[in-house]
Amino acid sequence: MRVGYPRTWRSLGSFNFRLWTAGGLISNVGTWMQRVAQDWLVLTQLTHHDASALGIVMGLQFAPQLLFLPWTGLAADRLNQRKLLMVTQGTMGVLAVMLGVLTIAGAIQLWHVYVFTFLSGSAAALDAPVRQTFVAEMVGDEDLTNAVALNSTSFNAARMIGPAAAGLLIAKVGIGWAFLLNGISFGAVLISMSFFRVSELRASARAHRNSSGFLEGFHYVWGKPDLRAILIMLFLIGTFGLNFPIFISTMAVNVFHSDAGAFGLLSSIMAVGTLCGALFAAGRERPSLAKLAAGAGVFGLGCTLAALAPGYWWFAASLVVIGAAALTFTNGTNSVMQLAAEPAMRGRVMALRIGVALGGTPIGAPIVGWVANQFGPRWALGIGAAAGFAAALAAINRCVGPGRGASK
Repeated sequence: MRVGYPRTWRSLGSFNFRLWTAGGLISNVGTWMQRVAQDWLVLTQLTHHDASALGIVMGLQFAPQLLFLPWTGLAADRLNQRKLLMVTQGTMGVLAVMLGVLTIAGAIQLWHVYVFTFLSGSAAALDAPVRQTFVAEMVGDEDLTNAVALNSTSFNAARMIGPAAAGLLIAKVGIGWAFLLNGISFGAVLISMSFFRVSELRASARAHRNSSGFLEGFHYVWGKPDLRAILIMLFLIGTFGLNFPIFISTMAVNVFHSDAGAFGLLSSIMAVGTLCGALFAAGRERPSLAKLAAGAGVFGLGCTLAALAPGYWWFAASLVVIGAAALTFTNGTNSVMQLAAEPAMRGRVMALRIGVALGGTPIGAPIVGWVANQFGPRWALGIGAAAGFAAALAAINRCVGPGRGASK
């Protein structure tokens, strides 16, 4: 039974989606605590402000998105999504607890962080396409765009809390406790999913056993010009633009000489922008390629302002712009690609989307980290700006080029 909600919050009319959102909010706070704590650990305790090491961590975190691409999407299309999610969420929780114990015990080394980051990234690679397509099972296609936006609202509301909480926790009791609390927070998702009304899930069509997996998904997406343009945009921004841990941490430490609390506050401030973008997306209809171009262009503008920021608070204000633009863009690509795909192909389409958006990080993050080390963090932000403007041009070329609209 669905409960009546205002248009912006309409997906919360689903009992299962309400549980999912509540559990996810708690878990997301823990996730953001760990992200900030891990960056601070690598940058200030395991290295001497080495942005390249941070780039390697990011590369190992997202490399599995590309490495396991041939299997993750097909698993999402074939297997029971609720059960698969419970396995992946539980795995990430256990890994976070283990990392926390090592850190609290004082035994943590840089190679430990590399290993745990890769293992957690592997679980996340399997989790991501399932989690994104599972939304349609909870709310149906009619509310999919709204549900995607509300998921992002939850994620970014947690982003306002988690980094600031991590900064305080690091200063008061130590880094390891942020990892430990993140591991415990995954229990909220597992508990919420155990209370789902399974009969109310709208199971999508499953892929056949003889489906050819990744190649079938790639040919399917590449055959649609609009989706092909979106993949190019995702590669550009995902590879060179979505390197926020490097941008924020190096600017905070090397340019503004901030402490852990001020560093965590910057990530929380950025969440103000992403939260605004998520709420805006929740109230609108299906996005278009032209709106994605606008989001990419504003992202490039925000990175330019951040690179030129004369002080801490000017930089913080630019992060609001970057956050809103990045959220508008990434949410839009999620909705457009899911709704354009056949139900039995959605897992592979989403895996390809995530693989392209995040799989380029092992290439881009070390490059951006090296630039930050050699030329300064402001030049690293310049790379992000260039990526945003290039992605906008790719979309504009598709919108005004020959054969536009052919893929509708």
